[in-house]
Amino acid sequence: MAHNHVSGLETSAVSVLKRAVELDQNNRLQESLICYQEGIKLLLDALKAMKDEAKKVHCRGMIKSYMDRAEQIKAQVNKLKEEGKYHEQIKIADNATGHCYENLFKPYISADLTEVWVEDPYIRHIHQLYNFLRFCEMLLKASCKVKRIHLLTSEDEANGRQQEAALTELKQSLKAHNVTLELQYSSTIHDREIRFDNGWIIKIGRGLDYFKKHNGRYTVGFCDYDLRQCHETTVDIFHAKHTKTQETHES
Repeated sequence: MAHNHVSGLETSAVSVLKRAVELDQNNRLQESLICYQEGIKLLLDALKAMKDEAKKVHCRGMIKSYMDRAEQIKAQVNKLKEEGKYHEQIKIADNATGHCYENLFKPYISADLTEVWVEDPYIRHIHQLYNFLRFCEMLLKASCKVKRIHLLTSEDEANGRQQEAALTELKQSLKAHNVTLELQYSSTIHDREIRFDNGWIIKIGRGLDYFKKHNGRYTVGFCDYDLRQCHETTVDIFHAKHTKTQETHES
């Protein structure tokens, strides 16, 4: 049983570290750093359960080399963040899957994240309102303590009452989870941007609405958005030392 546990941890570690190396090679630094850290943790767990001394020596060597690379990336990321030059781009291909909000935003969510700003003109129609709800749910489940979410969107002139009712209901629901939802409407908004108060800025070409329509209510991908096909879009990630909170306090 113990052997199966070790081999399971090793298999998981190899899979995560393989992904880390791929991301590293594609210069997706922050994502690769998170994967390296996860893979190293799995290898350390596997090492604790190992009995064979030769395997232990090999495993320690692997851990050291991956830790060295993770430290190099961490230093590189921190340098780019300090200089305000961090820029990472993710291209989501047409019909691609595996891009649910949890996967996309996870590398940029940290324990010190407490406030989020969403600027997206298209949180109006039912499926877009559900997208925003899913985004909020993702934040509630993530390893952070979000206390305030700001939404700036445009009013749905055709179904304004439906939009208002949905967002009011969501506001009350989030309040029960000790999260405040601040709503603002603008008729001139056209940019799409998500800002975290830990400095990360995520700009998705299509905003939160990059999933394709489901093929039926009882088809794979209807509930689990990781299995839902996507529209082609580009995600640009930046880092700013000064977040909106700091700007507000300083001005």
